[in-house]
Order: sequence, then structure tokens, then C-alpha cells
Amino acid sequence: MRVRRSLISLALIAVPVALIVIVLDLGAAYHHGSGAPAQAASGSPDPYSRLLIALPVILAVCYLMGALFRRIGQPPVIGEIFAGIIMGPSLLGLIWPGAMQWLFPSGVIGTINTLSQLGLIFFMYLVGSEINLDALRQRGFTAVTVSQVSIALPMLSGLGLAFGLYPSHGNDVGFLGFALFIAVSMSITAFPVLARILTDRGISRTPLGALALTCAAVDDIVAWCLLAVVIAIHQGGTADGVLLTIGLTIVFVALMVFVIRPLLAKWLPRVPEAAVLPIMLGGIMLSALATNEIGIHPIFGAFLFGVISPRGLAMSKRAEGKLESVTVTLLLPLFFAYTGLRTEFGLLGAEASLWGWCALITGVAMIGKWGGSTVAARLTGVGWRESLSLGALMNCRGLTELVVLNVGLQLKVITPTVFAMLVVMTLVSTVITSPALTVINRRAAADQEFLVNR
Repeated sequence: MRVRRSLISLALIAVPVALIVIVLDLGAAYHHGSGAPAQAASGSPDPYSRLLIALPVILAVCYLMGALFRRIGQPPVIGEIFAGIIMGPSLLGLIWPGAMQWLFPSGVIGTINTLSQLGLIFFMYLVGSEINLDALRQRGFTAVTVSQVSIALPMLSGLGLAFGLYPSHGNDVGFLGFALFIAVSMSITAFPVLARILTDRGISRTPLGALALTCAAVDDIVAWCLLAVVIAIHQGGTADGVLLTIGLTIVFVALMVFVIRPLLAKWLPRVPEAAVLPIMLGGIMLSALATNEIGIHPIFGAFLFGVISPRGLAMSKRAEGKLESVTVTLLLPLFFAYTGLRTEFGLLGAEASLWGWCALITGVAMIGKWGGSTVAARLTGVGWRESLSLGALMNCRGLTELVVLNVGLQLKVITPTVFAMLVVMTLVSTVITSPALTVINRRAAADQEFLVNR
């Protein structure tokens, strides 16, 4: 009986196995005879496996560069920006192009772009949620004056640069869209990087820190609105199309402020805590989709959803903490990597005129932003040291500028060469912020000591 059962069990296993082998053999022959698509597929890299290789590399390089820059007194985010450039054609692609092509094949780059764009809308929500609306009201006059001057003067100087750049670098883009984009790119302040610098230096809660954050918040809101107008002009084509896009944007903003915001304030505290993060993610993506359908970039919808989100809810803060950990740790490094893969300083080459334009753009951007903010702050009654420090902080561009530049390159408003020039300007103006604050403080301390010893 036992032998019989063993033979039956063996047959129940062996027969299906034999049939499987026969079917697979027939299938292999049929596949080979039908043109061997499997063989053709094996000739190209598996994007999924390459992505699983590229992601740890990106995270490791970003972490190491962030730690290095923290050691030299710079915010880690600046190191992460440089990490993206290191992995791109400007360095890795220059010294070892085969490694770059192997690590970032076209299929992987497309996936990284998709993930980085998702990270951007999450990041812009977090930026919007950090804007202190009460501080905007309390410090209204000084903040509005400094922020508007720090936008108007750089925009004016940017328009001047556009006149010189357009004949040789305008490509087939209309002058109006090109000039307005250059003007807006000159006027950006990086609110998140500025906040991190203030926190690292322990001055985020001082009067200077509070004023800088407030001015940067106003600056960010106005700058994003201006960029929305630029995109509407660039994509709208006709005057009617531009007006329609602007009109729909105004309707969307009104809907978010006067309908969605009260609803969130009323209903969000009543939902279970486990539902807060899904609601938040859904709201971010639907808001981003709405602005995308209107004809402006999805980041505007995510940013506005962050601005109108209820403040002071403990469960909302915990949900935002979870979102921030994933965004900052994984998705933003992918954005830096993708930006680096699109930045090719080799396009500037050894041509003196291109590097001359690069230096001119950097100088004009810094003088317009730093100088305009300093003078405006001084005229509103702020002391010279605080005014100079505020100007240095407002001159910080960082990640926000890279977001804007990527939007311009994606829409083909600027060429890759102009993109590289503006990335150089971004890096220089961001890196100089922290050392400039140190020099200003040391100079003020030396002057104070001199007066005491007299």
C-alpha cells in the first residue's frame, strides 16, 4: 500500500513536470521561429534592474556630497546640487562616458525624470505649507517693500541681459517669453535653502531671520505667479489663449482659497489620523493636475495646496513629516541627478564669449538681488549690517532656481547652453551666501570692538 501511494505521488509530480518541459520546449521553438523577440530584448539593458543600481548610487553620492559641504559650513542641499552635476555629462560623462551611459541609459533617465517630477510637486507642497501667513501680515510693509524691490530690480536687469542674449541664444522662441523667463530667473530666492541656512546658523528666530524668511516667502509667491504668467504667455500662443490661461488660473486660486481652504479647516481635524496622509497626497496630485490642465506647471497647484493647508494640526504635521522624509531622502536627490544629467558645462567650451556671458549673468544677478534688497531694507529703517545680511540671504537661489530653470528647459524657453550659464549663476550665488554672512558679521564685530576700544 505504501509503495503504491509513493508511485501515485511520484506520478502526480512527474507527469506535470514532464508536460511543462514539453510545452516550454515547443514554446521556445515557436518563439525562435517567429523572429526571436526575446533575443532582441536581451540586447537592451533591463531598465528596472539598472534603476535599482542607479538609485543607490544617486543616494550615496548625494549623501556624501551633502556631508562634505556641511563640514565646510555650507547647507547639505548645496552639496546635493553638486552631486547631480558630478554624475552628469559635466564630470562623469566627460572623464568616463561609458560609465555614465551604463549607469543612466535612456530608459532609466526617463524613470528618474518621472520620479523627480513627482518629488517636485511634493516638495512644492512642503514649501507652501511652511509659509507663515501671519508673519506676512505682521511684517507687511518692510517685507513687501524689500521683496518687491528684490524682484523688480533683478527683473529689469534680466530684461537688459535678454536683449543681448536673444540674437545668439534665443533659438526659435519668441522674444517676449524668452525675455520674461530670463527676468524671472534673475529674481528668484530659494526659500527652503535660506531657511536651512538660518537654522544652521541659529538665527532663524532672530528679528533678521524672521524678516528674511518673511521677505523670501513674499518673494517666492510673487516669483511663482510671474513664472505662471511666463508659461501662460509661452504656451498660450495667441492673446486670447494667454488671457484664458490667466483667467482660469485666477478662478483656480479663488476656488482654492475661498472653497477648499475652509473645507479643509473644517473637515480635516475630524478624519482619522491614518486618513490624513492619503488625503494630503490626493489633494497635492489633484491640485497639480488642475494647474497642468489649465496650462501652467503642476508645481503651482501643489504649492498653492500647501499654502491653503490648515496650520497647527498635530496629525497634519506628522503626515507632512512622513512625506518630507521620503521627498528629501529619495525624490529630491533624483531631481538633482536629473538636473545634473541635463547640465553640460562642456557646451560653454573654451569660447571666451560664452564664459563672458556666464560671468556677466552671475554678476548682474547678484548685484541686482543683493543690492536691491540691501537698499530697500535700509530705506525702510533697517540697520546697515542687517540690510547687508538680508541682501546676502535674498541672493540665495539654490533649489528653487533649479526648479525654475528645469521648467524653462523642459518647455524649450531656453537652450541647454543658456541653462548651463544660469546653473553656474545659481551655484555661485548660493555658495556665496553663508561665507558672506560670516564676513559681514565679523566686520560688524570688528567695528564694534574698534568703537569700544577708542
